[in-house]
Amino acid sequence: MKRVYVNEKWCLGCHLCEYNCAFANSGKTDMVKALKNVTINPRIQVEEKDGVCFAVQCRHCEEPLCVKGCITGALTIKDGVITIDKSRCVGCYTCILSCPFGAVMPSDEGVIQKCELCLKNANGQPACVQGCPNNAIVYEER
Repeated sequence: MKRVYVNEKWCLGCHLCEYNCAFANSGKTDMVKALKNVTINPRIQVEEKDGVCFAVQCRHCEEPLCVKGCITGALTIKDGVITIDKSRCVGCYTCILSCPFGAVMPSDEGVIQKCELCLKNANGQPACVQGCPNNAIVYEER
């Protein structure tokens, strides 16, 4: 299964992946109208530690603790991709606490959000990958 991988040697820390993610999940067709004067809440986060920048996103684990800990069944795994049924999420945040990578986070809607590989956006590959100017983020099988 294809997954998103980050090569921290190439990451500039520019945060463009965050903006592309936020835009792809905004439901709007114009990036400026979608993001101007808005605090973005992307499903990928660029972090820096000891001068090294890297992006953190859901790794779609083979045995995901977030899915096992979900008390309502809002998180499910299908074809290796962990997805959210927001109508079932009660916002208990057990999944946030159980994710060892910090890739599940609260959303602006009172439930949770995480990377779903842009499957609902139908672009063929995640927006963070398409928008990375240095090709530090790739979508491939390993």
